Amino acid sequence: MQNIQTSDHEYTVGAARHVGFVAHDAAIQGPRPGVILIHEWWGVDDEIRERARQIAALGYVAFVIDMFGDGRTAADVAGAAGLMQGVLDDMETGTRRLRAGFETLRAMPLVDADRTAAMGYCFGGAMALHMARIGLPLKAVASFHGALGSFHRPAPGSVKARILVCHGAADAMVSAGDVEAFRAEMDAAGADYEVIVYPDAMHGFAVPAATERGKRFGIPVGHNEAADKASWDAMRKLYAEVL
Repeated sequence: MQNIQTSDHEYTVGAARHVGFVAHDAAIQGPRPGVILIHEWWGVDDEIRERARQIAALGYVAFVIDMFGDGRTAADVAGAAGLMQGVLDDMETGTRRLRAGFETLRAMPLVDADRTAAMGYCFGGAMALHMARIGLPLKAVASFHGALGSFHRPAPGSVKARILVCHGAADAMVSAGDVEAFRAEMDAAGADYEVIVYPDAMHGFAVPAATERGKRFGIPVGHNEAADKASWDAMRKLYAEVL
């Protein structure tokens, strides 16, 4: 029987305090693969915590990293955009935060440091892909409706992770042109990647709260149950193969 245990997890990036979230199945003995989860522009919220519990239920240690620092979250679109843009405008710092989160995961006693993966949603998907682009020794990276623009063009042979990109055909924030540019970039890098496009799926298709948030804030996002399940199954299959 599973025994999913969770806790907040404080760590530092330089001198700055960050507050992540850890989930694991206490019924499993010994080290196991670790998976980094990266939140949307809202910060470490209940949605990403629930995903961490689901990852833990698959037999992994799940670690939600805090990309904004001090556990900050946003209550509205303006606040979320401000937090996200603060990272995107200074990707040198953003990269340090990703590396620190990765090393924090690898140092956890329950984690097999040689078997790690990363995943993210929206902003978090872009950050997970950045981890792959800069050559972190992850076994796999999965992006769910993540932005695909590049902050670092990988040299041929430098991408170590297998990459899964789950994209919605009706995504108003990530265009078909963005997808093609990403494919070209990955081909040039010799990366092992797969892009799956889900018909009728909007931005946010893998986030159950997306439909309500879209209506409340007037933004083009929405949950799609079929695409959510299919993309989760694709991620789960990838992790089972490489972890």
